[in-house]
Amino acid sequence: MDTFVALSRGDLSAIERDPAAARMLAIIRAENPLGNLRLYKGVFEVSLGVEGFTPTAQATPAAGASGSNTLSPTAVITTYFDTASDREHMNAIFEEILAAHPWETPVIELSNGPVQLLER
Repeated sequence: MDTFVALSRGDLSAIERDPAAARMLAIIRAENPLGNLRLYKGVFEVSLGVEGFTPTAQATPAAGASGSNTLSPTAVITTYFDTASDREHMNAIFEEILAAHPWETPVIELSNGPVQLLER
């Protein structure tokens, strides 16, 4: 919550001070295809949002309680990679991100849709 509030107030470096986010950003910034846009490396975006969920009796949630509808402030980190990248290498990187994420079931979305980056 502290990171969310600090970011919403314009303290952009708060994402760097958040232990979980810092671990994930370090993975994005490492020597790998994540965020590699030819002239720039380690490119990512951070958006603030709200995530809603209801933990089941079997869950061990980081926020909320079993059976309770929960709203959680969320910083969404978005990055990109070339789908032509070595799949085995990318799967290993995704495993690193999963391990760095503090939630029991992280919401990590992979989209294989066409993305065209415009350059000057």
